[in-house]
Amino acid sequence: MKHIVYLLLGSNMGDSISFLSSARIHISQQIGEISKSSSIFRTEPWSMDTEQWFHNQVLEIKCKIDPDKLLNMILKIEEELGRKRSLDNHKPYESRTIDIDILYYDNKVLNSDNLVIPHPRIQERRFVLKPMCEIAPSLIHPVLGKNQSDLLNICTDHSIIERI
Repeated sequence: MKHIVYLLLGSNMGDSISFLSSARIHISQQIGEISKSSSIFRTEPWSMDTEQWFHNQVLEIKCKIDPDKLLNMILKIEEELGRKRSLDNHKPYESRTIDIDILYYDNKVLNSDNLVIPHPRIQERRFVLKPMCEIAPSLIHPVLGKNQSDLLNICTDHSIIERI
């Protein structure tokens, strides 16, 4: 059975657009078919002390991989693309070559030590909601019971987001 998964790609180091492209290639070759992709957005850093803006994109993929294995494959792709993770889990967000977050996995709700689905901060982040609204505006958040358009309309994040 194929699962419908939404992933957020983000990069603010080096050639961000190239890192997003490389991530899409890795995802399509190793994880599953990319069935939809949003525009790429240039976004103001969220909750970070950096001058480097991000490029973000949301992908809808179809895959046969369970959530835990999917997370492990994503972490491997991030590492292959030069992502260095801090060993200090209490450290604030850092710049990165690539970040791949699992936003939704079907309408599954999962809360384990390693993985929370849906991503716990979707509703707080315009840089997630704007691209989600491009490709799945009526997708219902399985915990909050609101669609992506409604979540964007009530989002209190006013960060600058520009479609490129």
